[in-house]
Order: sequence, then C-alpha cells, then structure tokens
Amino acid sequence: METIRSTFPVFQTNPVFLTPKPLKPFKVSIKPPPPDFNFRSEISDHSKATIAKTHPELLDLAENGTLFFIDKSRFGPVPAWRTEFVEPEAIWLVGTTHISQDSALEVERVVRAVKPDNVVVELCRSRAGIMYANASMDGEAGQQLRSNMFSLTGTGFFGAVGRSINLGGQTALALRVLLAVFSSKISSDTNRPFGDEFRAARKVSEEVGAQMVLGDRPIEITLERAWNSLNWTEKLSLVASVVRGITSPSDMSQNNLKESSASDDGTFQLYEQLSSSYPSLLQPLIHERDTYLAWSLKRSKAVNKSKRVVGVIGKGHMNGVIYALLADLGDLRFRDLVGQRPSSQGTDASSDGRWVVKLVQDLVRDTVIGTLLWALYEQIKGGL
Repeated sequence: METIRSTFPVFQTNPVFLTPKPLKPFKVSIKPPPPDFNFRSEISDHSKATIAKTHPELLDLAENGTLFFIDKSRFGPVPAWRTEFVEPEAIWLVGTTHISQDSALEVERVVRAVKPDNVVVELCRSRAGIMYANASMDGEAGQQLRSNMFSLTGTGFFGAVGRSINLGGQTALALRVLLAVFSSKISSDTNRPFGDEFRAARKVSEEVGAQMVLGDRPIEITLERAWNSLNWTEKLSLVASVVRGITSPSDMSQNNLKESSASDDGTFQLYEQLSSSYPSLLQPLIHERDTYLAWSLKRSKAVNKSKRVVGVIGKGHMNGVIYALLADLGDLRFRDLVGQRPSSQGTDASSDGRWVVKLVQDLVRDTVIGTLLWALYEQIKGGL
C-alpha cells in the first residue's frame, strides 16, 4: 500500500488498539490484491495498443493513466452455474477524481467515442441522486453540491433515513451521517461540486443510448459491516475522531487540495485513512467493494451479452477492481458480496441473562443515535 498523505489528521495512524474484530465470514473468501500486484504492469501495454488501434482519439487518456481497456479473454472463467451468462466483450475503465471537472470531461469523451451498451458507475441506489444534482442552481438545490459518497439522497430526509435503517441498521445510519458531514466539510474548501463525472456519465449515456448501471454495493451494507468489524473501543474512538474533524477548523490548504484532486480519489483517501487507523475496516470499505464493482462490470444481469461496458470509478479503486476482474475464479455470487447480518441470539441469549445487557445497550444506543441524528440534521439544514 502506498504511503498516505496526512490529509485527514483527526485519525491517528498508530492507535494503541490494532486487534481487529473478525467479520462474520463470507461463504467464499474475498482476497485483496497481493502486495506486488500492479494493474499498470499487468494490462497497460495491451491496453494502450488496443486503444491506439480502435480509438486513437482517446490515446492521451491511456497515456496519462486515466483510461484502461480490458478484453474478455483476460477475465476468469464463467462459473458452471451461470452457463447462460455471456460476459461483456470488453470493459473500458475510466479512473476519476470525484471533485474534478476534468474527470467529467474525460468521461464524456470516452462514452461518446466507445458508445457502450452500459455505463457502470461507482454509486448505489441510495446515492443515485448525486447524478441528478443541478450544479448551476443556488439555494436549496445548490446545497446538493455538497453531496458526497455518504450523502442521504432521495425524496426526503426521513425517507432516506428509513431506507438506510432497513438496509444497514441504526448504527450504520449514524456512522453514515457522521461521515457525510465530515466529508462535506473536507470538500467545501474546494468550492467545486462533488460527482461531476457521474452527472456527465448520466447525461452522455442518455445521448448515446447506453444503460446506466449502479455498480457499488449499497452503502448501508458497507457501513454496517464496517461498524461490526470494530470492537467497542475502536467504535468510540472512531466516532470521537469524526466529531473532532467536524467541529475543528479544516487545515487543508487550497494548494494541497488542488494537488490531491489532480491525482487521487479523495473519498478513497478517506476510506484508506480510516483503514490505516482501524485495520479491520480495510476489508469492508475497500476490498469487498472493489470485488463488488468488478462483478457489476462483468457479471451483473445488466451487462449480460453486452459488447462494450464503460466503468466510471475512483482512481483509488483501479488496482483492486482490475485485480478482481483478472483473478476471478468464478466461485463468487452477488449474495456472497453482500455479507450476512449476525444471527439473533434468541433463546440462548435469554437463558443466560444476556438479554438484559442487550436491552440496556439498545436503549443507550438508540438514545444517542436519535440525539446525534437530530443535531446533525439541524446542522446540515443550517448549512455547514
């Protein structure tokens, strides 16, 4: 893993507790890329050669490391239980930065040139509203410019809250709201809208007749699994760190932001910084999502029998997604990538008196979460 800039100083890089609580295991192991895996050395030469031959007008994007081509022949085998499934002939991956107008222009160029059957974006249903935010409007609509990968989007605040609770539970919702406010605070100094590349992808896809595909795992499930991977000491420390980040002045200079946005995916940096401080978060926040994105690109129902698929993902995900595309053994299903909630203790819990402890914990948790969500909602309404 590359060295991380100290972009988010509220997270300690060497906390005193580094013993992760194991996640409830998947049916099939999800393996991260080996330390020596580098997607550029694996596919760059073939990718550039193909782009130069088929779409020379996009060669500059291949040369600067923004665009990569992956042929179907490089994919792993289709599993026997999906014999009726036909993977896409080719995947074109566009690496983006979520607060960069340049990324939006690059996405437009690629989609117009390739004219894909599908465009897969690094969003889930709960965050699909980012694609429809109107960057030219002020006031309440303009507030959507501050939306980010954790934002609550939908027809209304409480509707979004209900959907989040249904998918990820109350604690995952609280963590999501905290990170949404924190991310908005970090990106506000740039005075640039978040997710321009997703809005560009939607617009140009409509022009060329491509189908939009929401390719990321539901954020509620990701945050629930992230929360459950922490022990209670880590949970309290994480919440305290994020609250400090929200309430303290930002120390990120305009120059640092400009330099970072030119080459990095800021949201991925936040995920990676969290994972550095809390190692057990690395699997649910990064590795599992990389695999889910890869499956959406080549094995979701939406891309079945497609000829060309364009993927729009943050640059930080490139290595993991491409590894998952190439190293696929064909034994994963989407339900394996979603994970499982811990089963109820039922009679066993009540027989030894643990239900009393659980009741008290739930009451304290719900009180704290309710107070926290209401306070943060009022803060968001007032304009952070």
